[in-house]
Amino acid sequence: MHLTYDIIVVGSGFSAIAVTCNLIEQLPASAKVAVVGDDPGFGRGTAYRTELYLHRLNVPAGRMSLLPHQPDDFVDWLKGHGRRLQAGDFASRSDYGLYVRDTLARLLRKRDGRCRVDFIKAKAAGCVERYSSTLAFHLGNGDEIAGKNVVLCLGVGNATLPVAPDGVPASLRSRIIENPWRLSWLRRVASSDAVCILGSGLTMIDQVLALRAHGHSGKIDVLSRRGLAPLGHAWKPPTPLPIDVERLPNTISGILKTLRAKSRTVADWRAVMDGLRPETQALWQRLSSKERARFLRHALPWWNIHRHRVAPDVFDRFEKLVLDGTVRFHAGFLKSLGAEEGRLVAGFRVRAAREIAEIRADWLVNCTGMERAGISHSPLLKEMSRFELIVPDPFGLGIQVDAASEVIAPSRISPARLFAVGALTAGQFWEITAVPDIRVQAKAVVEEIVSRG
Repeated sequence: MHLTYDIIVVGSGFSAIAVTCNLIEQLPASAKVAVVGDDPGFGRGTAYRTELYLHRLNVPAGRMSLLPHQPDDFVDWLKGHGRRLQAGDFASRSDYGLYVRDTLARLLRKRDGRCRVDFIKAKAAGCVERYSSTLAFHLGNGDEIAGKNVVLCLGVGNATLPVAPDGVPASLRSRIIENPWRLSWLRRVASSDAVCILGSGLTMIDQVLALRAHGHSGKIDVLSRRGLAPLGHAWKPPTPLPIDVERLPNTISGILKTLRAKSRTVADWRAVMDGLRPETQALWQRLSSKERARFLRHALPWWNIHRHRVAPDVFDRFEKLVLDGTVRFHAGFLKSLGAEEGRLVAGFRVRAAREIAEIRADWLVNCTGMERAGISHSPLLKEMSRFELIVPDPFGLGIQVDAASEVIAPSRISPARLFAVGALTAGQFWEITAVPDIRVQAKAVVEEIVSRG
């Protein structure tokens, strides 16, 4: 089967659903849209499929509307579903997933004047240019579809273990959890089992709280390169301090010095981070390649813990576990994974030392997070790169796009337009993985497509 569409959306996560909702709102009834993806939880993705109430959004509900021109939409949905939350509260990620699903369903129920939308449950396996002014995709089910406009909404893959578990016998391999979001593993953990978690970001906090909710009471050792953990939002958020990006230095060291000085002038450092928040993309685009590399190499871990904060009540729960010694942090580099006397052994080089230390545990959980938004996790992107239909970002932050999110690929000859939304565009925008950024980008891309007819 070969069908041609006006727009093809490739992907099945939040970015794809944001683009699809905007297409439904803006396209005429004569337009045809295909949404291609093989994830059964379309639009919810890993983050919004969790059912644990402690897994919260790390952005207040008032900033999480799917459609930027309807800022109260999510808060209204919460009220309509009996959730007693205000705009400044942190909703559960499960509720947000349901809201995203309901928003799409509501738009699809509009029959009059709505464009045609075909949801194709298949994986896009390859892409070729057609002389009919289209880009064509070979699908895993054997079909082929072509589009005059294409929007790539592919996310990132789970990061792999830093070290291969070659020294772990087959009998213990099931106790290495490479994808912690498959929460069925929690049912197999005994209450007193020792757990070692690799990585100390937001995923680590989620898994620690999930363990406690399932009755675990044993010790939890956390190993990461710097031993840093995310900080919490304030119970009463401070007023953001306005930041003039044009007046900031052009070097990472200079920017950090300026921001530290500003933080000493306010009662809460979060006022500085929240003031910088809407200017982050502009700041990133001012940085030279050399300074971007310096940021990724030296400043990124500190940026993450201050920028990507957790809900205040969640932070308080987690901090109590740290203070009472249940959760212990180790800073170092994982060097080996083995086993001894029926337990897993993680060998690591202690940070800033030559000493090799070991953590013995009954379980090892990979919470190193998501890989950078490169192309290595996607066979489709690897093939498109091989045919020079896309160009990788030099820092491994997705693919090269311009300021309008249109893919830069000098070798492409087809007049079909190719865009990307979400994590794939991090090289251009940096701050483009959170809902408040993606929803704005999705709307802008659709407006650009519609404006060109």
